[in-house]
Amino acid sequence: MSVKPQVKSSPSFFNNPRNRSIIYQVLLLIGLVYFFYGIVSNTLANMEARGIKSGYDFLFTTAGFDILMSLIPYDATHTYGRTFLVGLLNTILVGTLGIILSTIIGFVMGVAHFSHNLLVRKIAVIYIEIFRNIPLLLQVFFWYFAVLAALPSARQSLSLGEAIFLNVRGLYLPSLIPESGATLVYAAIMAAIAGVFYLKSWAKKRQERTGQQYPVLSTSLAILFGLPLMALIVTGFPFAWDYPALKGFNFRGGITIIPELMALTLALSIYTGAFIAEAVRAGIQAVPHGQTEAARSLGLKESRIMQLIIVPQAMRVIVPLLNSEYQSLVKNSTLATAIGYPDLFTVFVGTTLNQTGQAIEIVFMTMAVYFAVNMTISFVMNRFNKSVALVER
Repeated sequence: MSVKPQVKSSPSFFNNPRNRSIIYQVLLLIGLVYFFYGIVSNTLANMEARGIKSGYDFLFTTAGFDILMSLIPYDATHTYGRTFLVGLLNTILVGTLGIILSTIIGFVMGVAHFSHNLLVRKIAVIYIEIFRNIPLLLQVFFWYFAVLAALPSARQSLSLGEAIFLNVRGLYLPSLIPESGATLVYAAIMAAIAGVFYLKSWAKKRQERTGQQYPVLSTSLAILFGLPLMALIVTGFPFAWDYPALKGFNFRGGITIIPELMALTLALSIYTGAFIAEAVRAGIQAVPHGQTEAARSLGLKESRIMQLIIVPQAMRVIVPLLNSEYQSLVKNSTLATAIGYPDLFTVFVGTTLNQTGQAIEIVFMTMAVYFAVNMTISFVMNRFNKSVALVER
């Protein structure tokens, strides 16, 4: 007696989990599109009722206002498009300075947390606990109104020789003016940087192949300073110094760092540095203690243990946290509007929006900029994270 095999019937279209998930996602997408369409159309109708035209033609209209600080030539006769570019560059400047300084502060304080010196260790703990738990806006106000506002006037400036001056209006530094032959020096600097990257890659492959270490740090420093110095000697130092000088009620010439930039950079760097220090501490503590003990038993110095064993492994924990802190720093830079630093948010969303009323266009452009900057940071840090991650064989 033969038994016919039972044929499993395929589930219906709506009983298939994959089909249901696609349907739900499509419905959600339609709902979101309808939601944002309603907001945009309602806003456009309100703008039309008030006589405000939509579009980006306003970017070619004369702005008619000055900006406190600009990295490119700008005056009141330039367009709103120029104000967007000025604000963007100022935002990138404070973000770059904040990332560099906060990383240095965070790593120094994070490593100092494990110092055998009681005073150094306590200083690191106090720094982290104080600055991590005070709101960033209050720290911005502290540096701007309590510290920098207490500096002397221009005529009583604090000075270092006759080259550097510090007063309530800012920090004044001498600047280099390039002359004929400066291009060769710039080329030498770029070649030195490329040479250092090549040297590091070559030394790593050499160590993996032979087990021998190469003095990368000392050689890199020799390349970075030696090659540009040779170019300077060959070209006869093709630069001229422009020193700041007191003329009237203020200094003229050189490089001027306004107090708004100093206050915002200090606040962002110190605040974010406290969180980076905690990330560094967590990364170091994640390294198994037995590895450091084994290294000590081999007679390695503490500095070499930190450099060769602890830090390379700790970076696998630190880098993902750094990605988040860097993005937070860029977003927190919008607090610049509290003290008048002319970043993108202050210049474009503030002054330009008030004068033009182009809310949708201006807010959309600003959001797109911050999104692009943070996605760039995320891309770079994710690539770096892959380079320090464990590779499974």
